[in-house]
Amino acid sequence: MLVDGHMHLEYGELSVDYVLEFVNAAVEKGIDKIQILDHTHRFKEFEPIYENVRKANKYQEEWLNNKEFKFHNSLDEYVELINKVKNIDLPIEVTFGLEVCYVPEFEFLIKEILKDYQFDFLVGAIHSIDGILYDMPWSKDILWKNYDIDYIYQRYYELLFKCIESDIFSQLAHPDTIKMYNYYPLYDLTNTYFQLAQLCNIHNITVECNTGCHYRYNHQDLGLSDELLKILVSNGTSIITCSDAHHPNHVGSFIKEANEKVEALVNVKSRGIENL
Repeated sequence: MLVDGHMHLEYGELSVDYVLEFVNAAVEKGIDKIQILDHTHRFKEFEPIYENVRKANKYQEEWLNNKEFKFHNSLDEYVELINKVKNIDLPIEVTFGLEVCYVPEFEFLIKEILKDYQFDFLVGAIHSIDGILYDMPWSKDILWKNYDIDYIYQRYYELLFKCIESDIFSQLAHPDTIKMYNYYPLYDLTNTYFQLAQLCNIHNITVECNTGCHYRYNHQDLGLSDELLKILVSNGTSIITCSDAHHPNHVGSFIKEANEKVEALVNVKSRGIENL
């Protein structure tokens, strides 16, 4: 079964017609199930959790002030769309959720906002190092060239672990996309990856093998790094393949290849257990 577990309506309307563009694209790619979501920065309710991001620098303030794409819909509008789509007989399975930018200082507020809604899944993500975004065109100048890379990685995984331990989420977004610009720490990440796998198992979280970093940012890894993927598989951590599509034509991008890679490692592990 081919699953694309992460795609955004971000650049289109909250309309049935736009959702069907994603569904049709998935059918054409041979995908059996898709999970549709959107960033919390689309929704008015979540604007307060971006306070630190807005204050950090002028680039981020301008980015968040773009009302065409930021904080211009309500969660109720999104739920209304979800209900409409779920009343349609679709050719594949379609579920709906949110990608939540987890910010420890606003954990209580995040829980308060979400408690009145029942989404099919919730994805937790870390997109900033204490308010400074690591994955934007300006991030090299304001983060990567100004801070020690070891510190950035250490802080990123501290925040990621807090995200997991919050018990808000069922899925963890692109856990090693911090590598996207090919900055790497000097220290060995093996212990960090084992801790990540163990925490996800304890908190029953599925980890994304997200191909977006590969085709959107030209990173050599087809989703998770080989080392992290092997550690997750060896620990029996649940993994879901995701394209992180932001447009219908990106749906299913490298999903087959990522799925084959994950399945190959799972099969190797299974044979190893059988031979014990």
